[in-house]
Amino acid sequence: MGTATGEPIQVHDGECAMNGRRHRAIDRDEARRLLTSGAVPACPFCHPNTQLHIID
Repeated sequence: MGTATGEPIQVHDGECAMNGRRHRAIDRDEARRLLTSGAVPACPFCHPNTQLHIID
């Protein structure tokens, strides 16, 4: 999901109901990069960081 400027604001699982209407699919590598860099937080409902085996 992103803002009006197109910047991502959260990473979601592909089937998360909380991803909203404006979203774009990313691959696992990009999701890992965004989550590990701290640039974008993981959704607290679907926990994509857990599914990608990223431990805080």
